[in-house]
Amino acid sequence: MDRNGHRDVTEVPFRPSVGAPPGAAVLDFPGLAARAHSHGLDVHAPMRLAFHQLITVRSGVLRCSVDFTEYELTEGGWMWVRPGQIHQFRSALGAAEGTAVLFPPGYLGAATAAAARLDRPAPRLPLMVPEGAEAEALRSLVDLLENEYRTMSGPLEAHIEVVRHLVAVLVLRLAHLPGAASGDTAGSEAFRRFQRAVERDYTRTHRVEDYAARLGYSVRTLTRATRATAGCGAKRFIDDRVLLEAKRLLVHTDLSATAIGERLGFPDATVFTKFFRRRSGETPAGFRARASGARR
Repeated sequence: MDRNGHRDVTEVPFRPSVGAPPGAAVLDFPGLAARAHSHGLDVHAPMRLAFHQLITVRSGVLRCSVDFTEYELTEGGWMWVRPGQIHQFRSALGAAEGTAVLFPPGYLGAATAAAARLDRPAPRLPLMVPEGAEAEALRSLVDLLENEYRTMSGPLEAHIEVVRHLVAVLVLRLAHLPGAASGDTAGSEAFRRFQRAVERDYTRTHRVEDYAARLGYSVRTLTRATRATAGCGAKRFIDDRVLLEAKRLLVHTDLSATAIGERLGFPDATVFTKFFRRRSGETPAGFRARASGARR
C-alpha cells in the first residue's frame, strides 16, 4: 500500500516448483498454466513479474503483450520478459507448444549476469527470432535443459548446478543474438550511464539538465549519445520511461491520476494530464478505461 491507502502494482514473485530443483523453473505450456493455477493466478491475466521469463514456441502461434506492446511468437521465436515488466498472454496457451524458463534475479553468477547485461534496463524489443545455426543451437540447448531439469541424475547439488549452468548458457546466447540488444548494449558510456540514471531517478526529475549535471556531461552530449543509440533525444527517452510507468500504474493499480502524477514527480494533476495526453493522445482516464475494457 502507498501512503494514500491505494494498492501498489501487483508483482508476481518467483516461487520454486514443488519437487523440482530450486532456483529456476523449466516448463512446457501446460505446466506453466498449472503452475499459475497452483499459485492462485490466471495465466492469461496481465502480470508484473519479479523474475525473468524466457518463452520459446516450437509450434503454433502465441500472442503476448509486454508493457502494452503486442507481439506474436511463431515457431523458433523467443520472448524475454524482464523483472518489472508487465506481461500478458493474449492468446490461449493451448494454441501453441513451447517452453518457458523462469529464474529470479541473482540466480546466475556475477560474471554471467555482467556478460549478459542483466543489470541494465530491459531492451525495447523483447522479441527475438534466431536463424540458421543459432536457432539450431538454441533448440538443442532447450532440449538438454528440459531433460536435465526433469530427470535428476547424481547428487542433488550437482543437479542444481548443471541446471544453473545450462540456464546461464541459454541466457548468454540469447543476450548476444544479432539485434537482441536493441539499443541496450550499443552506444557510448555516456548513454549507458544516462540510461541507468533515468531508471533510478525518473520519478524525481524529468529534466535532461539535471541528469547532465549529475553525470558530468553537457546536455548536448547526452542528447547526441541517446539519439545515436536509442533513436530519440534525451528528453524523449526520459519521457518514454515516465509514460510507461504511468500506463503501468493506470492499468494495474486503483491510484487516482493525481496520486500517479505525484508518484511520478509531477507538480499537480493538470500537468500530469497534459503530459499524458500530449504523449499518448488520450487522457489518463481514457487510457485506463480503454485498457480495462481490453482486459475483460
